[in-house]
Amino acid sequence: MLDIFMKGGWVMYPLVFSSILALAVALERIWYLRKRKILIPEIISVLDQIKSPGDLHLAKSICDKFKGPFSRIVQTGINNNDLPADELRILVEDEGRQEVRILQRGLITLETIAAVAPLMGLLGTVLGMIKVFNVIETLGVGQAKALSGGISEALITTATGLIIGIPVYIAYNYFNNRAEAFILDMEKYLILLLNKLIRFRRKEDEKEIENINLRVK
Repeated sequence: MLDIFMKGGWVMYPLVFSSILALAVALERIWYLRKRKILIPEIISVLDQIKSPGDLHLAKSICDKFKGPFSRIVQTGINNNDLPADELRILVEDEGRQEVRILQRGLITLETIAAVAPLMGLLGTVLGMIKVFNVIETLGVGQAKALSGGISEALITTATGLIIGIPVYIAYNYFNNRAEAFILDMEKYLILLLNKLIRFRRKEDEKEIENINLRVK
């Protein structure tokens, strides 16, 4: 294995580094993008149980207990439920966009490695062929042993770039689709929460107007 690595030339060093980096990102995403860690069942359950403003305190305590992007967005909505409907929606959407960045963290790295690794392999191919032609120019075509070094470098780096790029691209698509699915699910539950908060706010405004009318009479 080491012999193959050495035959590949200096291009093998960035290829190996990129493969280690991709593996580290993939393992971190496997650990982080777990359904129970993102869409926490306890928070989903308490959102369904919210029937009145008095239930918001319980929802907030559950969010304090279970940290994560979903709980932080829910907390933002609950903590600012006294805002007008439009302002509340904008605030929750802004917080959601910040948390989405966490869900998609590292995916740009995977996408970049998937695209660059085959190109680095191609670079190694070009450099290897340059060596071949230099040998031909110097010694002629009869020196098979001298030519084999450049040909080996060309083939090894190409194969290595593809071996790295193909699975990394598959991993990128998998994690990207998983993150998008979580984002859609979170959006569904947050719309449910926002509708409840806005409805509570309207009822409080209506009661306040009724009290003002009663005092005026």
